[in-house]
Amino acid sequence: MKYVLGIDTSCYTTSVAILDEQGTPVADCRRILEVKAGSRGLQQSEMVFQHTRNLPDLFAQACLPVGKPVNFSAIGVSAFPRPLSDSYMPAFLVGEGYAKVLALSHAVPLQRISHQENHIFAGIRSAGGPKTGSFLAVHLSGGTTEIVRVSSAVCPSAAGRLNIEILGGSLDIHAGQLVDRIGVLLGLTFPAGPQLEALAAAAGEPAIHIPVTVRGASVSFAGPETYVRRLVDQGADKRVIAAGVELCIARAVTAMIKYAVANTGLNDVLLVGGVMANKCIRQYLVTQLADTNIAQLYFPDIIYSPDNATGAAYFALNCR
Repeated sequence: MKYVLGIDTSCYTTSVAILDEQGTPVADCRRILEVKAGSRGLQQSEMVFQHTRNLPDLFAQACLPVGKPVNFSAIGVSAFPRPLSDSYMPAFLVGEGYAKVLALSHAVPLQRISHQENHIFAGIRSAGGPKTGSFLAVHLSGGTTEIVRVSSAVCPSAAGRLNIEILGGSLDIHAGQLVDRIGVLLGLTFPAGPQLEALAAAAGEPAIHIPVTVRGASVSFAGPETYVRRLVDQGADKRVIAAGVELCIARAVTAMIKYAVANTGLNDVLLVGGVMANKCIRQYLVTQLADTNIAQLYFPDIIYSPDNATGAAYFALNCR
């Protein structure tokens, strides 16, 4: 049997995935990059070092369920952050270099896409849609907070790339940055998403209302960060603060989606990125948007919301 390989080396995670010819994951191996306690991120040089160290181990793990030698028919890789000609980040060079060597040694096609497209394709594969030619996508993570219009076919041209138009996003820090900065402030480790969610779930009283400014499809999360820092200085309950951060993000995203739906006429919305793994945020969006028939929401399985390489593999599978 032949398989398709996907590789993604982001700012937070080294990922290797193998799909069979039906698009079913055979292996999905990831390793979160190590960050020193109290720190809020990594320098690019440290990302490159850790990806270089992680990839051989993860590739070996991914091949275990398949057996050796692995017969790849195509390879996909996240080679840059966004689908723009000038988009560049050193961390992605590690995965791209590894993918190039494997593609040459196996004499198979190599498909280079952006990290954002990787998220979108991973979401489409897991959520089973949207299947329309044009839809909205919300990408919330530590490095991106955007709502975009996507013109999609899995392989629409010789280049096989998505047409992505930014409709709005963060004017300052990203949703994932807000989560991580507040998480570290509350004594959690980086990245703080799952821990903040667990802390919020333990809140014994309603979430604190954290003001957030949304204008059209644009949002500012710097104000909420400042507001929360004052709450921490005042000794507010950490659990209630955590719940308030979740609610703040959920309210902002809801407003952004409503604006985009009203101004584009599109109501199919794919939601991807690590922040979208949060169950509280998901449920709020369903209540405010899906249950009121404002939008048709497509959520990938929670395990495919954070950084992973299945999107790159899925793209390569459909572009053979």
